[in-house]
Amino acid sequence: MDPSSFPDLIAIQDEIRADFGWNLDDDLTSARELRDACEEKAWNHDSWTDRGRQATLFRLQERLISRPVTVLGAAAEPDDVRAAIEDGHGIIAADGAVGVLTEIEFSEIAWNALLCVVSDADGAPEHLAMAAAGFARNAVGRKCPKIPFVLHAHGDNTDNWTALLDVLHLYDTPLILTHQTPEHILGMHNPGGFTDGDRAVCFALAMNVLPNQITLRGFRTDIIGRWTGATQPERKMRKLEWMSRVLDIAGVNL
Repeated sequence: MDPSSFPDLIAIQDEIRADFGWNLDDDLTSARELRDACEEKAWNHDSWTDRGRQATLFRLQERLISRPVTVLGAAAEPDDVRAAIEDGHGIIAADGAVGVLTEIEFSEIAWNALLCVVSDADGAPEHLAMAAAGFARNAVGRKCPKIPFVLHAHGDNTDNWTALLDVLHLYDTPLILTHQTPEHILGMHNPGGFTDGDRAVCFALAMNVLPNQITLRGFRTDIIGRWTGATQPERKMRKLEWMSRVLDIAGVNL
């Protein structure tokens, strides 16, 4: 992963912390605890070791750069998924937006187009669990490929990632770990960005996907998308303003 081409996507995280009054130490503590928790659970899951997570990263990169990508945001609707499939795009789901795949009449095709879920673990648990299990809920119940989770740690989501980590462990879901600090944390990555949606874009860029190969669907700054996790509306609207700034820096248009 190479975030060096977009250093401003990481630098803006300091501005965001200052704006919301968040503490860098809390972000660091959560990140290190996530990394350690993952390592502790890796004794019977080779894909969860540091080497295994790197292998997952490399395999995912190969898939991401092989075709254009649609990132599904929290306001995604079934038509957004249909459009992505018709255009031949791979799909990155931002956290709970993965739930929209359950509303597609040809869900097996949609689930097979899903490349990864970028999550800070506050999306609807039932939809995240479905993605973790790697099954499409369709008439035939056919198993889909395992879908990697790009699991993110920040200062106030420890309870959320702890709960999701247990689900991911149950299904041996491939993992990539991210954080939002300026520190180098062994076994983790900081692709830049802030919200799940814009961080998904930053992640794709860090994996060498070109900006003009990324399409945003289900991204809104005027409303709170229905796939958003539990939130305070006023604070969420401020977060969406920051999301817009991150996307401007990334050169990916809403």
